[in-house]
Amino acid sequence: MDYSTLQLIGGIAFVVLIIIEIIFSLKYEPELYEWKDLAASSSMGIGSVFVAIGTKALTLAFFFSVYYFFNPEVDGIRINLLGYEAFGWAWYTWLICQFLDDFSYYWFHRANHEVRFFWAAHIVHHSSDHFNLGTGIRNGWFTLLYKPLFYMWLPVLGFHPIMVVTCMIIESLWQFQLHTQFIPRLGWLEKFLNAHKHHHVHHASNLEYLDKNHGGYLNLFDKLFGTFKDLDESNETHFGVLHPPNSYHPWHILTHEYRDIWRDVKNAKTWKGRFMYAFGPPGWSEDGSRKTVRQIQKEMKEKNIKSQAEMPPEVFAQHTEVVG
Repeated sequence: MDYSTLQLIGGIAFVVLIIIEIIFSLKYEPELYEWKDLAASSSMGIGSVFVAIGTKALTLAFFFSVYYFFNPEVDGIRINLLGYEAFGWAWYTWLICQFLDDFSYYWFHRANHEVRFFWAAHIVHHSSDHFNLGTGIRNGWFTLLYKPLFYMWLPVLGFHPIMVVTCMIIESLWQFQLHTQFIPRLGWLEKFLNAHKHHHVHHASNLEYLDKNHGGYLNLFDKLFGTFKDLDESNETHFGVLHPPNSYHPWHILTHEYRDIWRDVKNAKTWKGRFMYAFGPPGWSEDGSRKTVRQIQKEMKEKNIKSQAEMPPEVFAQHTEVVG
């Protein structure tokens, strides 16, 4: 099965699962879906499919170019510039590639939350205050343009580009199905899997949950690099972002954060400020009037505030100046 077939099967599965969840929600949780919101998510998803069609060939061409350059053919065998033979198609090579793909996804995803220019593209996915499989297809279009940069090191090492792209598709399939509230805890599997409750945390706007759980199908790298957070089911979870687009119009959803960046860059007083407003963390400001997620969570830790629920309303209001 080639990657195009896998992608087609995945797309059909997305639609079928969304329909099933809608039918299920009508009986058990009628407020799970809001039709205008679903229409907005669907429009973003359809748009990303068309963008992906245009960028897929470019991504493959890019991966093949670095693969050929760093793994030149010598006597009919591709030898990596480091001196070893490029990797083949053995089952264990697939497992290694999938594991390293998850490592790449972690840093790609984390960068989307911690670099404002990337966040402007990724905020599309978080901009709904509904958490369902429809949200799973609410994807930003511009992330597809720079995502290959986070994976290019795999063909550089000698993994075949088709294998790399296939692993990326498998990752996206796992990511999609995480966007449901109907799957319960998975027990011991949650010790290493990035499971559904973990992804609830990732999509929550609770201050203690911001910028947590960036993993693909593993939570290993979140635990290694200090971004893991388990769901506290005793507190209410609020989905979405602190500064939503407040619109169902696809173009506004797609571009509103870029407009905010441009506004801040124009009003910046220094070149450092202009740079930081575009490439610093969301919430950074020249005069310190706004706070980043790290600053807020550090302050919460210093004051021994474990959750947003413990925070006085007036203090929470001050903290909502964080962008995202």
